[in-house]
Amino acid sequence: MQLLVKTCKQERMNFERLIARLFVAAGGIFWAAALFGADFGYRDQDVFNSASSALLPLAIAVFALILGWFYENLTGVLLLIAAAGVVVWGLMAGWEETGVWWLMSGVLTAPTAVAGLLFLSAGRMQRICELEE
Repeated sequence: MQLLVKTCKQERMNFERLIARLFVAAGGIFWAAALFGADFGYRDQDVFNSASSALLPLAIAVFALILGWFYENLTGVLLLIAAAGVVVWGLMAGWEETGVWWLMSGVLTAPTAVAGLLFLSAGRMQRICELEE
C-alpha cells in the first residue's frame, strides 16, 4: 500500500500556502477594521487616533505574511503559540461568558491555529520535495 509513502505534491503545498496567507491577510484586515470601528464608533476618537491604533493588528499581519513567505515553519510555530496565547489571555482576563469564548475562538484562535497548521504542513511538503530532488 502506498498510503504512507512521502511524495512531493506541489499543488497541495501551494494550496496550503495560499490558504494560510489568505487567513493571515483576512485576519489582519478584519482586526484592523474592528479596532478602527471600536475606537471611532464607541470611544469617540477622531479618525487619525482610530487609524493609528488600527495599524498595530495590520502591522502584525503584514509581519506574519512576510515571515511566512520565507520561513514557513517558524511562522507556523509562532501562529500556534499566538493561538495558545489567546486562550491563556482569556483565562487570565477572566472571560466568564461562553459567548466571549465562542466569539474569540471563531474570529481569532481558530483562524490563527488553522493558518499555523497550514504553514507547518506546507513547510513539511517543501522538505519532502527538496529530498526528492
